[in-house]
Amino acid sequence: MTGTGTARAADPARGTLDKAAGENFPVAPFFLPRAWREDLMAIYGFARLVDDIGDGDLAPGGADARLLGVSPREAEDRLVLLDAFEADLRAVFDPAGPGPRHPLLRRLRPTVRRHSLGPAPFLGLIEANRQDQLVTRYETWDDLLAYCELSANPVGRLVLAVTGTSTPERIRLSDSVCTALQIVEHLQDVAEDLARDRVYLPAADMKRFHVQEADLAAPSAGAPVRALVAYEAQRARELLDEGAPLVGSVHGRLRLLLAGFVAGGRAAVRAIAAADHDVLPGPPKPGRIQLLREVGVTLRGER
Repeated sequence: MTGTGTARAADPARGTLDKAAGENFPVAPFFLPRAWREDLMAIYGFARLVDDIGDGDLAPGGADARLLGVSPREAEDRLVLLDAFEADLRAVFDPAGPGPRHPLLRRLRPTVRRHSLGPAPFLGLIEANRQDQLVTRYETWDDLLAYCELSANPVGRLVLAVTGTSTPERIRLSDSVCTALQIVEHLQDVAEDLARDRVYLPAADMKRFHVQEADLAAPSAGAPVRALVAYEAQRARELLDEGAPLVGSVHGRLRLLLAGFVAGGRAAVRAIAAADHDVLPGPPKPGRIQLLREVGVTLRGER
């Protein structure tokens, strides 16, 4: 086991939170008020951990399973782990109970109380990961959007709630941005997802572009796969543009944070295009200069 692996096994909460640096968008950047950063990192810790459970990417050593009260015999069963995680989450919302067992959920409890957050968005993220264990293919674009309603949109809604800026219109715009970010991530991770026996490219679109699943397993994408990825990337870009007015609807440091979310998605789409839409060798990632350029464009309200 490497030094990093040893550290993660000893402190799985820290290992989970450290993954924030690898996201396409800023999670809790330095320019935000300290209280916001703490709350956003608490939410990120929850969202990252539930994804790690669903993907089988927990820290080595089984510490998370033990914290959740799951026996070593059942620790490989992701649905059992998700059930245990949901039970521990419900302890976050029980004011009379002893509180949750997992340190990331203990960290979340003050955030929930401070902002009177309800369990629905958190339960949505857990349900998305349950769905990942049971549904590995999506027939249509609408089916994929319904999945993103569970897997991505709750995060944006929680950001608005923590910053005290939730309105029905902002939630609608946030949903567009979050769905787009999820789709972009799926496009970056086509090969990785296929290795997990998951395909997030709609089957109807694969048929339209004459793409077979075997084509997604190639070391490099052929013309049909590139055309399909370009098509889905354009759809994601349109969703980002649809949600971009969210940035102009707020002010101050929150405006810069939300611009970072939109810009992160736009920069990732550009990185995919710069790779000629060949995502199979590995996820195309934007550079810092490209990201900063996109932040400026987004703050100016340009497309």
